[in-house]
Amino acid sequence: MRKNIKITAAAASVAALALGLSACGTDSDPASKAESGAKADTSKALVVAASPTPHADILNFVKKNLAEKEGLKLEVKEFTDYVLPNTATQSGQVDANFFQHKPYLDDFNAKNKTTIVPVVNVHLEPLGLYSKKLKDIKDIKAGQTIAVPNDTTNGGRALQLLAENGLITLKDGVGTSAKLSDITDKKGLEFKELEAATVPRALNDVDAAVINGNYALEAKLSPAKDSLALEKAEGNPYANFLAVKEGNEKDPRVEKLAKLLNSDEVKKFIDDTYQGSIVASFGAPAKS
Repeated sequence: MRKNIKITAAAASVAALALGLSACGTDSDPASKAESGAKADTSKALVVAASPTPHADILNFVKKNLAEKEGLKLEVKEFTDYVLPNTATQSGQVDANFFQHKPYLDDFNAKNKTTIVPVVNVHLEPLGLYSKKLKDIKDIKAGQTIAVPNDTTNGGRALQLLAENGLITLKDGVGTSAKLSDITDKKGLEFKELEAATVPRALNDVDAAVINGNYALEAKLSPAKDSLALEKAEGNPYANFLAVKEGNEKDPRVEKLAKLLNSDEVKKFIDDTYQGSIVASFGAPAKS
């Protein structure tokens, strides 16, 4: 039986402030660091914060089919935003999280003075351009509006996707840190910046939208079938990974989960369930 705890951004708004204040105290506390890693109580369940789809789905597959054989107790907490999983991991409310890619984590750590680190890559969610009004990317014309995520890394990633498909032109060298101000030729298009989780709900109000893979799936969109344009998987730096607060990488429970998330069984689950909309991205841990 699935035992998930869903925490919405709205319901947790008060908790966010408390978690942020707690995180400020734990960073500089030597005693708290001494309790991390190998000294963790391995008899307790490993609590992992995750986005509902596909992260929690993958974790629940592990919990139901693989964890018990490895002697791992696993608890999955579902979060619907991109902030609380990291603040909860930093404060110790959860032991780990699974929802993000490296460019996002780097930006988050820098802005929030958190010390979250990646453990092992699991999968890639290709970012895609979608529309309920247009059937082909060639139908996008001057005067139309495209919604894009408003966070630093996914916003830049979205603009790169649009540039690669000839819809805009960007300044040379801006890379994935591109902002709307870096567009040198909008080709008559208008842009609407929204929180990543809310972009799918704006599809009826705009001509097209760039949507993260997990939110596309939650909105019953198939990246492989429904997108007008989709990121290429080869050489993509946006693999999603299991992450922990620095110092907890060697927690035996974390090591067991990392091994299971990179198992043949999980790869088959990803391949069979998502049919190319999400791609397994096993390999060496992302570099900190």
